[in-house]
Amino acid sequence: MANTFKYLNKLPQNIRSLSTSSSKSDAWLSKIFVRKIEPTKESHSRMLSDKEIIYSLQTHNYRPDSKVAYLQNVKNTLDFIKAESSLSKDVELVGSWTVNVGDQDQALHLWKFTGGYEKIDQYNEFVGKNKDYQRLIEEQGKIVRSRHLQYLLAFSYWPQIALRRPNNIYEIRSYALKPGTMIEWGNNWARAINFRQNNDEAFAGFFSQIGRLYNVHHIWCYNNLNGRKETRESAWRSPGWDECVAYTVPLIREMHCRIMVPTEFSPTQ
Repeated sequence: MANTFKYLNKLPQNIRSLSTSSSKSDAWLSKIFVRKIEPTKESHSRMLSDKEIIYSLQTHNYRPDSKVAYLQNVKNTLDFIKAESSLSKDVELVGSWTVNVGDQDQALHLWKFTGGYEKIDQYNEFVGKNKDYQRLIEEQGKIVRSRHLQYLLAFSYWPQIALRRPNNIYEIRSYALKPGTMIEWGNNWARAINFRQNNDEAFAGFFSQIGRLYNVHHIWCYNNLNGRKETRESAWRSPGWDECVAYTVPLIREMHCRIMVPTEFSPTQ
């Protein structure tokens, strides 16, 4: 307690008076930390996404000595799905990457389900009973350390996903937002995305529906790391970009960046 008063005595008089008055202090703190969330009749997913398309993001951590075997397993799984006519028209691999900078010995696979959750239910029912598919999953289980799956929706204001030609690197920037801030994030990024299209670097933008909630993933495409640096510096020179960043940073609880390279069987290169 003595240390507390010693610290307060060093503060300017106007701040000291706030600190020593509990009623004034409580009111002051409430203005900083309490957010007012406006009620809405619409779900966040309906307001932020206008597509009946669900994306599945698989994150696999494979054993360091099993990369070749792991990638072959994923390719075999992809071939299995392509060969099944009941799956191939509604289930599509968009991108497949291994992490180069960030979490080592990690791979990410982005799947697209056309037809909403109904198609995901049909897919899960089919593969759950198929012995060949289950054999592939059992084989995979022997060479991975952990797996995580998220179902995502695409932000309606992002450009449509366009597959890229070789050779590119990809950056996935993942954000854990404070609950209740997804609409604010969307409102700000609907403007911010306009500053990030000069070099066609915007690949995809998603928010989570099932899995880790209030997660956002932005995927960017660059020629190389130096191209990434130049593109990002160009955005900071654009009037208005700094303001968009200033509005969105307070919404973030945690952020994570990974540099990825496409696998040889990835549709986007």
